[in-house]
Amino acid sequence: MFESLIGTRSTPVKNIVERGSLKAFSRSIGDESPLYLDESVGKRSRYGENIAPPTYPRVFDYGEIQGFDLPNVGLIHGKQSFHYKRPLLVGETVMCSTSLENYYERNGKSGLLGFLSLKRYGEEPGGKLIFTEEQVVIITEAVREGMSS
Repeated sequence: MFESLIGTRSTPVKNIVERGSLKAFSRSIGDESPLYLDESVGKRSRYGENIAPPTYPRVFDYGEIQGFDLPNVGLIHGKQSFHYKRPLLVGETVMCSTSLENYYERNGKSGLLGFLSLKRYGEEPGGKLIFTEEQVVIITEAVREGMSS
């Protein structure tokens, strides 16, 4: 289904780790660590600034891969992991992109399932890697049929 797009990567999109967004995100996930929220704690930390929670990159824009369209409903979250070189700092610019890594199909109890592997990248404007996010999205047969019609 997506075999022709494997290895395709979106054009990087500029994102900013905004203090207000970070505070709202931290509160929404129930993690109000002073390292995320308290400016004086951030200034005294080894980073010299507040940092973002590990899952904060979910709010970033990663751009679009031309010809790659998934529906907004009916997908199954298979797996997700983040890998950091260093924490995200409040106020910094992060260039984000996504890559379609793999696609394969397997028969399941409810029909043919598609397994889509995506990798997202967060880099400094100069290209130095900050983090990656890997995820697997499972596409049910019903969703696949809706996509092909």
